[in-house]
Amino acid sequence: MIIVSDTSPISSLFLINQLELLPVVFGRIIIPQTVMAELRVLETDFGHDLATLRSAPWLEILKATDINEVNRFKQFLDAGESEAIVLAKELHADYLLIDDKQGRNAADHEGLTTIGVLGVFLLAKKAGTINAVQPLMDDLRSQAKFFIREDLYEKVLRLAGE
Repeated sequence: MIIVSDTSPISSLFLINQLELLPVVFGRIIIPQTVMAELRVLETDFGHDLATLRSAPWLEILKATDINEVNRFKQFLDAGESEAIVLAKELHADYLLIDDKQGRNAADHEGLTTIGVLGVFLLAKKAGTINAVQPLMDDLRSQAKFFIREDLYEKVLRLAGE
């Protein structure tokens, strides 16, 4: 399975100490170089130690080759989302991990299958990796300042059987 990730799912899971869900649920995760640069902001601007992320054996950093396509997306998306979409297309990824609505819409338009961090929680619960989704969503809100609409929060709880 080929999984490419944008910045948000990785940074959100890192901030709530649930980064290990990614390799457990998906195995290897591929991120573009631009996403790694965006993740470094957690270290440079917020003082988080990214040593475990940088040395994670399940994380691979690649560069998208079609720079013109990346630049086309950068007209309306940020650099990480743009390169993640292009890299996912180039690698024929099974999933693109992305949370931003505009980025998800662009990826869907390109024929990519997207999943966000809440979807990762649902997969982890289904696999028996976690017992409950609600505490993780609450942690996302409080620790990662991750916005979850109330109707989506309730929908995820229903899907998780909570």
